[in-house]
Order: sequence, then structure tokens, then C-alpha cells
Amino acid sequence: MSEGAAVDSDTTAADTAAADTRPTKIMYVAEATAHGGRNGHVTSQDGQIGLRVAMPPALGGDGNGTNPEQLFAAGYSSCFHNALILVGNRAGYDLTGSTVAAKVGIGPNKQRGYGLAVALSVSLPVLDKEVAAKLVDAAHEVCPYSNATRGNIDVTILLG
Repeated sequence: MSEGAAVDSDTTAADTAAADTRPTKIMYVAEATAHGGRNGHVTSQDGQIGLRVAMPPALGGDGNGTNPEQLFAAGYSSCFHNALILVGNRAGYDLTGSTVAAKVGIGPNKQRGYGLAVALSVSLPVLDKEVAAKLVDAAHEVCPYSNATRGNIDVTILLG
């Protein structure tokens, strides 16, 4: 893995913006291996994950296992929530009782492949709406999942 991306003189504004969200230093690397695709199993190198993967019934499977969309939803919701806690703490707020739920949808795209759409539902019950909205916006700028999906996957954030 590279420790950052060089930007040359032929880059566009979009390339520069993308480079700004890339890590300048890799602090941790997660590794997982899939066997059998969407009807198999996935394991992590450190042994913390060992899951059966199955197509959901909506996609013609038996649903007898997790699926990549559930794993993405779990990763995004926990990462976004941590980013929210980080920016909240920096601003002096205690976000105990807050939650982030993610819904990840999959469907065909115009290029004959498949795409994802994400909806994050954020609950900040102890904060007024204006403060909550500012923290959510700040978390969306900090969260690695948000940075990875920006301009690539439609992400809707609902504050409730």
C-alpha cells in the first residue's frame, strides 16, 4: 500500500479533491478473504471474523448468512458514529445515547453493473437540531467511509 498519492501537473480539480481525502500515512490495515463469493464465507486474517455469506432472498438467495451490503452497513454506521463522537467531543458535547443506523441498497446501474445507495439515520437526542446538524456535517467530512463514497455512492443522511 502506498503512503499517499502524489499529485502531478496534469491533475484535474476532481483529482486534487480526491487526493485530499486519501490517507497520508496508513495507520492500520484490515485484511479479509472471501471464499465462494456471495454464497460462501468470509474470514479476517486475525480470526475475529468468520461468517457465512449468502445471497438475500430479494436477490434470489436463501438469506441463510450475512451479505456484503449488511457488512458495509455495519462498517459505515460504526465508522460514522465514531466520527460523530470524535467531532462532538472536540466541540465539548457528550453524545452518550446517540446512534447511527445505516441502510445499504443495491441495484443495477446504467453501465450494466450494480451500484449502491446508502441512507444513514442519525439520532442525537440530547442536542438541538442546529447543533446536531453541524456535528453531522463535520462527521461526514471526517468519516473515512464518507470520504471513500463521496461522488461515488449516493449517501443520504437523515437526522431524527
